[in-house]
Amino acid sequence: MLTGLVSVSLINQTSSSTVSVRQCPSLFVLANLFSTRDVYHANLNIAALSRAGNVDAARKLFDRMPTKDVVTWNTMLSTYWQNDLLEHSRTFFNSMPLKNVVSWNSMIASCVQNDMLDDAFRYFSATPEKNAASYNAMISGLVRFGRVREAQKLFEEMPFPNVVSYTTMIDGYARMEGGGGIQSARALFDAMPCRNAVTWTVMINGLVENGLYEEAWKVFERMPQKNDVARTAMITGFCKHGKMEEAMTLFQEIRFRDRISWNIIITGYAQNGRGEEALNLFSQMVRTGMQPDDLTFVSLFTACASLASHEEGRQTYALVIKHGFDSDLSVSNALITMYSKCGGIIDSELAFGQISHPDLVSWNTIIAAFAQHGFYDKARSYFDQMVTLRVQPDGITFLSLLSACCRAGKVGESMNLFRLMVHDYGIPPRPEHYACLVDVMSRAGQIQRACKIILEMPFKADSSIWGAILAACSVHLDVKVGELAARRILNFDPFNSGAYVMLSNIYAAAGMWKDVNRIRVLMKEQGVKKQKAYSWLQIGNKTHCFVGGDPSHPNINDIHVALRRITLHMKVKGDCEEIFV
Repeated sequence: MLTGLVSVSLINQTSSSTVSVRQCPSLFVLANLFSTRDVYHANLNIAALSRAGNVDAARKLFDRMPTKDVVTWNTMLSTYWQNDLLEHSRTFFNSMPLKNVVSWNSMIASCVQNDMLDDAFRYFSATPEKNAASYNAMISGLVRFGRVREAQKLFEEMPFPNVVSYTTMIDGYARMEGGGGIQSARALFDAMPCRNAVTWTVMINGLVENGLYEEAWKVFERMPQKNDVARTAMITGFCKHGKMEEAMTLFQEIRFRDRISWNIIITGYAQNGRGEEALNLFSQMVRTGMQPDDLTFVSLFTACASLASHEEGRQTYALVIKHGFDSDLSVSNALITMYSKCGGIIDSELAFGQISHPDLVSWNTIIAAFAQHGFYDKARSYFDQMVTLRVQPDGITFLSLLSACCRAGKVGESMNLFRLMVHDYGIPPRPEHYACLVDVMSRAGQIQRACKIILEMPFKADSSIWGAILAACSVHLDVKVGELAARRILNFDPFNSGAYVMLSNIYAAAGMWKDVNRIRVLMKEQGVKKQKAYSWLQIGNKTHCFVGGDPSHPNINDIHVALRRITLHMKVKGDCEEIFV
């Protein structure tokens, strides 16, 4: 009965040759004693040992089995590749007397998992009878390595693509660079005969990652049975779009919030400049018993940086140490940035010094910290150190150095760095690099030279570049170029109040009062309102916010008295210094 149900083969332990049951009647009795049920349970035990990572025990059990079916062989094959033993998988596969489509699919999956896509394709091509899983394994591998066009060709060759095939291709299209990929993903999604929850979620996530938040929301609303993964993807979209109220509404709909959903909402508030709410959410997360991870602390440091709260940052760092993340590289890099943005550049340097093996991001972070504080020599010193240690700089490294040049007014050094970046390191300049060059030259009064760089740029200047020119024209009173710069900025953003105000100031400094009045009338007609300046000050655990022209602070009278007193002291000090010079 057993031989009628399964193909039976035995391995002779001494000669390693395959022996047929029909050739050895005495073994026929042994095979029948080892029933189909025994084979089934042995297969389950091999699989369990595989999941536990106990490959040797799985192989011993396999070798002791007098009867093996094709499932036995496939389970042992999977044991090898799922435990990263690819070469053992190959050898074992070649020795298998019984193979079916699952065996071939295992080898395809094994090669894909080990980043050997060409080998995977050879197994795929050699598979005698392919099924949907064969195609899906190969397509997913091609998509994973960005070879979407090859994946598309296989998909089109599939006799009967299933929901997994469609979903994999949608994911691949959505990840393609350029505008066409997401359109192809959406077209394939709309053409699908049936969709599952994963398909809906992949489509929503793809639209979010491509910045199509409104379209992602429309797809989400159409989703028949919304799950928490789709909600989390949509929360990410709202956070990136700055719609934190909508993000919070969806977050509250998640019944069982995991660490991922907490991290996303905390990060959203932190990156949208709402640090206090981010810190409050972290407190709620801890109260639920959820433990923070490295991403949580990175977001908390971002929140502290947005508040410029050095004290909150120190308290967060104490939690980092408590939870054992003080040696985590991403957390340490975020700590450097937080200290820098809170004014603690010395603490930033100390935090960098505690990193045993800084990566490129670490070096870029400390260079950017000194650049933001105007310490060009320190920024350049760290750059020289990283080059000495053979850490290859990137475009961000040079952007920080050029930014430091701007603050230090080093025109010649900025040009040298630009040439070093392009010619020695082969890094293509981005608009931000040109903006730094234009800025440093404009600040130095070299406005015509800055304009020449704009004309020689390989791409069209954006509003930030023209903004640097306009600011320089305001300082150096160049009306003609200032008008040109303001026009270009307003072409990008007709409601940019800064451009109107700066141009008005240029006219006023030049005594062109008719033009000043014209700008004011134009702003009124266009409905452009001047943005109010604001600042804040932390005293103890309370943050005091001040908005230009707003007298609503409860201690406003005392503040004005103190300001008058400080102003008087400054004047007296200034007069004294003039006397003793």
